[in-house]
Amino acid sequence: MATAAQVLAGGLLVGAVYALFSSGLTLIWGMMNVINFAHGDFVMAGMYIAFLAVAWLHAGPLAFSLLAAALLFGFGTAVYYGLIRRVMRGPTLAQLLSTFGLALLVRYTAFWIFSANFVTLPGSVLGGTVKLGPIFIGIPQLVAGVAALALTLGLHALLTRTALGSQILAVAEDRQAAMLMGINPDRMQALAWGMASAAAGIAGALIATFYYISPTVGESLALIAFVVVAFGGFGSVPGAMVAGLLIGLIEATSAFYIGPVYQDVVVYALFVGVLWVRPQGLMGQRA
Repeated sequence: MATAAQVLAGGLLVGAVYALFSSGLTLIWGMMNVINFAHGDFVMAGMYIAFLAVAWLHAGPLAFSLLAAALLFGFGTAVYYGLIRRVMRGPTLAQLLSTFGLALLVRYTAFWIFSANFVTLPGSVLGGTVKLGPIFIGIPQLVAGVAALALTLGLHALLTRTALGSQILAVAEDRQAAMLMGINPDRMQALAWGMASAAAGIAGALIATFYYISPTVGESLALIAFVVVAFGGFGSVPGAMVAGLLIGLIEATSAFYIGPVYQDVVVYALFVGVLWVRPQGLMGQRA
């Protein structure tokens, strides 16, 4: 029982981080019907920001997480005004290729600056373990999981319980009607891109405390994000949260009881099975 609890706790904490960066991806989809293929590379950028903040500024987890959020928020807003706003007027293929090209730009810029070497944050940044009942949890995983879950819940609360969130959801529901009500759609969509990018940046900074950092890490994280978003339901932040936790649990239990080699097989098999029964995802709405 203690071993099972250990595995479940680890899966939930990692799944909470999945939920955080996937919530940004689903926010953009729900707002603009745009798929951001560069989202995983935004997470990778957050990881490198944490690495540089520790190396140059000797920053702690709170400081480099806030720095990653601020820089990625600015970058995401600039991407919207400089690229997305323009390609949204064109065909869907242009939108897909533009975000795919953005992903390659971010990734190969990281290759150019940091090379292909793997790096990690020093263990002194956030290390050790804590005993909770019969289980031992790494402090980096505990901090990352709790912070990610709190931020995901905070994003959902912002969207559903504030005037700003109401304006964002109004633009997502009907851009023209929102404009007639005095809401600036461009401003709300730019804000959504900034918030989604900031969520990716914070998630990357949190993951960096216990995961390797490389220019290619965004590829695997992007794939996880798309699985979580489709599993939970496109456009649903609560769906992304639930699906992220489930994916983390499935990964952890299948890796322990079947083997790490087969964890992805189990995840994607269950994913396909759920979508076969419910194509709109767990919490999505039928078209």
